[in-house]
Amino acid sequence: MRGIIAIALGAMIAGCSETASEKISPENGGTVVISASQDPGTLFPPFVETAAAKQITEQIYDYLADVGPTFDTRNENAYRRELADSWHWSNDSLSLAFHLDPRARWHDGIKVTAGDVRFTFDLNKNPVVAGRYLSSLGNIDSVTVADSTTVVFWFHRRTPTQFLDAAAQLLILPAHQLAGIRPEKFHDTTAPPPIGSGRFRLRRWDRGSAVEVVPDTGNYRGRPHLDHVIWSIAPDFTTAVTRLKLNEIDFLEDLRPENVADLGRQPNLRMVTAPTMNYAFLRFNLRDPETRGRPHPLFGDRELRRAIAMSIDRKTLLRSVLDTFGVVPVGPTVRSYPSTDPRLAQIPFDSTRAAAILDSLGWVRRPDGLRARGGRELSFTLLVPSISPSRIRMGVLLQEKLHQAGMRVTVERMESAAQAAKESKGDFDASLDSWTMPSSPDAIRDAWTSTGVGKNGVNYGYYINPRFDALLDSALVADPAQARARFTAAYSVINDDAPAIWLYEPHKIIGVNKRLKMGQARPDAWWFSLSDWTVSQSGRTSRD
Repeated sequence: MRGIIAIALGAMIAGCSETASEKISPENGGTVVISASQDPGTLFPPFVETAAAKQITEQIYDYLADVGPTFDTRNENAYRRELADSWHWSNDSLSLAFHLDPRARWHDGIKVTAGDVRFTFDLNKNPVVAGRYLSSLGNIDSVTVADSTTVVFWFHRRTPTQFLDAAAQLLILPAHQLAGIRPEKFHDTTAPPPIGSGRFRLRRWDRGSAVEVVPDTGNYRGRPHLDHVIWSIAPDFTTAVTRLKLNEIDFLEDLRPENVADLGRQPNLRMVTAPTMNYAFLRFNLRDPETRGRPHPLFGDRELRRAIAMSIDRKTLLRSVLDTFGVVPVGPTVRSYPSTDPRLAQIPFDSTRAAAILDSLGWVRRPDGLRARGGRELSFTLLVPSISPSRIRMGVLLQEKLHQAGMRVTVERMESAAQAAKESKGDFDASLDSWTMPSSPDAIRDAWTSTGVGKNGVNYGYYINPRFDALLDSALVADPAQARARFTAAYSVINDDAPAIWLYEPHKIIGVNKRLKMGQARPDAWWFSLSDWTVSQSGRTSRD
């Protein structure tokens, strides 16, 4: 397989940009069809949850400024200017004023104003709306209007993410279209059609079938090269792969390692890989599912969790599941962050030491090879999402490996929504999960600190260590020169506590029609420069 991969992989490997021989050409026109596994569900930015919805809304709407292709969230000069053409800080760095590009217009021709920015912030902070960015806006006290083209953000305290939070968390919404709608009505499925300021505008949305955007020809940031971009909904993965082979779609992400050899032989396709913002992990529930006030009868024991971690050869499991298309994580983070030290290690694989620890804890082997203590078998149930082939495969392998270590693991496959419901209620022993990280590692706070325990967080395993909390807080506010060392100190604490076992950080495998020429991308957003994609004249099809 590796020989085919070496020939087929394009230039998205480091930075996701085209090679020198495939630079963007000035040619315009053409249609690109992108395969999506599910309908976007909503195109109202505060409620966006699916990948397709994020891809589409970021074409229709604009940020004040967006994180650039270098993925440096702390350097404001590395951001791409969108609605804001300039900005300046107050002397105390507790307020930040953005000046809007006076050429910016909504798709209906109305001028974008500072009032639109204030309206967007107020709407997202409204508890009735409860947008998904609420926690990211916590450090912003208020947003005020200085004049029609100047908006000011006022902060509670100085942090390294101030600029990110103000400029690139919220897609700006048109107040003239939405201000008259009662907040509770935004949850209705009959929301008004999207009117944005982005370089594309919505043409049609056939729910469950397709979404199409077309150029905003007079856009202040310039007309996109493409004439049509269509997200074609194909829930069945096998069907989507077939459509890619037949030239019915041009772009299919999240291919599997087993697809690479076959698709790499197709004359119309090329395979590209890219880093991702995802990591998968085995989560332990540290609380008793029946009585949350008590430790879990198994996983409340730190030494038992550490012994289980030592029993798992993560590198071997990774190769079995993803071949060479992934790496073992170094903690609850991803390598795409500059603050992540790739040399950091988890608890090492050591089956001999693991067995000795289990023996010392009183979990001794019975004649049948399984371990027990005081008449209780060392056994638990592992929840696995039924829609993830990688985690299904990983679940089976974990079951086998832990059985060899003397543990009985029952794998229970569940629909994602049902699994999430059980985890949020604490009604589980262990689970196989995957997180997609945002532009900043701030989200670690909601996932793994005491802040994330309870209804507003996703620390479903109830891991609480004040030292980890303090070290992470220190890392999140550190200047760039000190950030990596402080994050490493925080990750070392949580790795030693083993509230989870970080299993794999996958690489994204994408099938692309050779007629398509792509631009720069970010680790978290291959669609970052979709407006600059082109279709080769020689590769045009009847779809164009």
